[in-house]
Amino acid sequence: MRRMIAGALVLAAAAATGLSADARPLKPEQEAKIRPVGKPEKCIQIRSITSSRVRDDSTIDFYMAGRKVYRNKLPHSCPGLGFEERFSFATSLSQLCSVDIITVLRTPPGIGGPSCGLGEFQPITGAPK
Repeated sequence: MRRMIAGALVLAAAAATGLSADARPLKPEQEAKIRPVGKPEKCIQIRSITSSRVRDDSTIDFYMAGRKVYRNKLPHSCPGLGFEERFSFATSLSQLCSVDIITVLRTPPGIGGPSCGLGEFQPITGAPK
């Protein structure tokens, strides 16, 4: 089973890798530079995720090895995601897919956050780190 926690993103398998995440809404001029590149994908490889950035309650950018960026627009707003800037997921696959569920990690720990479904992963260009 793999588990990812954005903020102190951890992939628990054979080795743990620390990755950063940060909720940072984009300015309108930054958002205007973002363009879709190709068709949306149902899944991305977990091992290729180098970091993620929570943009708001319904948008997460996944930064991948090879400088590729995927934007995931959740089909519904996930309350607290943009505020907490952290989420977890569990999957038995080596991929994170649009059928998977994320759970917002609340502060203080131990208080359960909402669980929300992911959308498709749209490759984009122009996303600032």
